[in-house]
Amino acid sequence: MSKSKITFGKAFKTIIWPRKKLLIVGLFLIIISRASGLVTPIIMKPFVNNALGKDMNLTFQIVGIVIFSVFINSLTSYLLTRFIGVEAQYLIAELRTKVQKKILTLPINYFDNNKSGALVSRVMTDVEGVRNLVGTGFVQLIGGVLASIAAFAYLITISFKLTIFVLLPMALFAVIAMKAFGYIRPIFRERGKKSAEVSGRLTESLNGIRVIKGFGAEEQELTIFSSGVNEIFQLVKKSMTAQALMASAGVLMIGLASAGVMGIGSYLGLDNGEFISYTAMIAFMVAPIIQIGNIGSQFTEAFAGLDRTEEIMSMNPEEDEDVRTIKLDAIKGDISFNNVSFSYDEGNEVIHNITFQAKKGSMTALVGTSGSGKSTIAGMAASFLNPQSGKITIDGIDLSKVKLSSFRKKLGVVLQDDFLFEGTIKQNILFSNPEATKEELMEAIKSANVHEFTDRFDDGIETLIGERGVKLSGGQRQRITIARAIIANPRILILDEATSNLDNESESLIQESLKKLMSGRTTFVIAHRLSTIRQADQILVIEDGNIAEEGTHDNLLAKKGRYYKLHKYQARI
Repeated sequence: MSKSKITFGKAFKTIIWPRKKLLIVGLFLIIISRASGLVTPIIMKPFVNNALGKDMNLTFQIVGIVIFSVFINSLTSYLLTRFIGVEAQYLIAELRTKVQKKILTLPINYFDNNKSGALVSRVMTDVEGVRNLVGTGFVQLIGGVLASIAAFAYLITISFKLTIFVLLPMALFAVIAMKAFGYIRPIFRERGKKSAEVSGRLTESLNGIRVIKGFGAEEQELTIFSSGVNEIFQLVKKSMTAQALMASAGVLMIGLASAGVMGIGSYLGLDNGEFISYTAMIAFMVAPIIQIGNIGSQFTEAFAGLDRTEEIMSMNPEEDEDVRTIKLDAIKGDISFNNVSFSYDEGNEVIHNITFQAKKGSMTALVGTSGSGKSTIAGMAASFLNPQSGKITIDGIDLSKVKLSSFRKKLGVVLQDDFLFEGTIKQNILFSNPEATKEELMEAIKSANVHEFTDRFDDGIETLIGERGVKLSGGQRQRITIARAIIANPRILILDEATSNLDNESESLIQESLKKLMSGRTTFVIAHRLSTIRQADQILVIEDGNIAEEGTHDNLLAKKGRYYKLHKYQARI
């Protein structure tokens, strides 16, 4: 995975600048807010020297000005949060959608190598910090700088020498802050990575709770989780130490500045009004600097999250639009493998130069021991995997040049892992074809024998099935996935032992509907039970990534080779 790093310049160009109109409004509001905040310390000098205990009319005027400035400050603060803050949350939602859209374009092997919980963290957590780039954080950063400059200019008018002294602790704070920001950015990045890993493990634990409880492995799982949480804690402790250093440096700066104002101000002979006004204005110059330090911390965390987001966004998608230019409108279904080889890891080939043809409307069965390469071949036929060498064609067209979306619309898949989404039975069946008519839905339900159990449910096909269909039996889940494939009306079918989770009665009821479904469609069947593929047009016996034997059921039995031995072994069992 690339180690792309977001710079402020890139973030400004891609995230901040496109929202320049809103940010200009925000800057206008923050300037008014900061200016209204400066009224009180500025007006302190004439109040103390000319109004306090001397002139009640002037006192009322000054009090009125202060109240008005406080009202303006409060109003602009509200407007900032209302408009800029909401825009930041909209940007977060927009970025989450973009990241999810990108993730969905990545190849299957990316998901094989990354935990689902970690990917959830990428989508939901890593983009959170962006609110500080577009939200009030960025605007307050600019506003704080402007307020400090304005306060500095006013302080110089009172005492140039005293103001120069005040700058010394501020310079020290700036050096400490820059060092701290450089230190904590990689920590924030590593913290995000570790949080994603722990989230991934937690998701796995919750999904596999029956396995954990079944083996009494609660303590073991808790130990793994606690270890990950502790690593996150150690990273948080490091970042908090750096942030605490900045905070203490800020306190030190204020303390030194205050002591200096008291001592040097007295030495320089400031009058009461000048001293009080200067002291009040110091807070308005120093407070934004400390706030800038806090915002800088938030920016650093935001950039660390955006670094990880950029890694995702810069990855190559599954479909190269410059290469895959052919759109399939209609297909016959002839699929050919020509000297195809494949490896998951470089230098470790698992499929070796296989060649065969699956003619339109035919049934090709793939049999062999576990790990022989059956699922890999089916995965390449479904375009989930791309061969390292050789060519796969559909109706004579190189599949590597075909737009995946156009090919997969002609594809139906029933996997051994009968994955269902949380929702109703009806929603899961319609997943492959949301536009299907009621008649098509009922036909699919009948063909897959789904009605056999839904008729017993109070809510019928509107029954909620829970996460991954946990409320249903294995056989019931499998029948729903078959109905989902039927309603898609595909030209090519991939059946990964589609009846593996069915009892004998359900299997016999469904075999006929599968025959109906396969009629006229090119079908690949990964078979473990050889009794289910007697009618296959061709059977490929896969061993160690090679086609050891091929032929019909009767032909292979007559050869008395590997298929004969597998059949004899299963018959004996």
